[in-house]
Amino acid sequence: MSDLSKRRLKMWIRLLGVTRGSENALREYLRLNHDTTLPRFDVMAALYRRRDGVTMSELSRMLLVSNGNATAVVDRLEADGMVRRTPSETDRRTVYVAMTPEGIAAFEVMAQGHEAEVDKLFDGLGEADLDALTEILKRMGKT
Repeated sequence: MSDLSKRRLKMWIRLLGVTRGSENALREYLRLNHDTTLPRFDVMAALYRRRDGVTMSELSRMLLVSNGNATAVVDRLEADGMVRRTPSETDRRTVYVAMTPEGIAAFEVMAQGHEAEVDKLFDGLGEADLDALTEILKRMGKT
């Protein structure tokens, strides 16, 4: 292995550590402050962006999870009145899911707190740091 290869490996471990640590902090924040989970937040965020609703298959693709995982989360959100399912008028096999007004209001409160929490997690990064890191991550995503 070359020195550059070893440095890339160390960078990967550090990146993974930052990602896992940040995700764990956000999970804990959502649990303690909003009595919810990160998967529920992610589903609500996806549905918030698509207010007209999406099919369960679209939702699964958006979240990069299985239909079963998405369905389990949607089941709980529906039971809590945060989302509603509507059967397609043209295809009985297709079901659309969308946020309820209560779900939208709850998500907006969570999202505001989530953003503030992310801001705290990365408050050591200035504008130049964010620009440089964003550019590096964009380059990495193209490989």
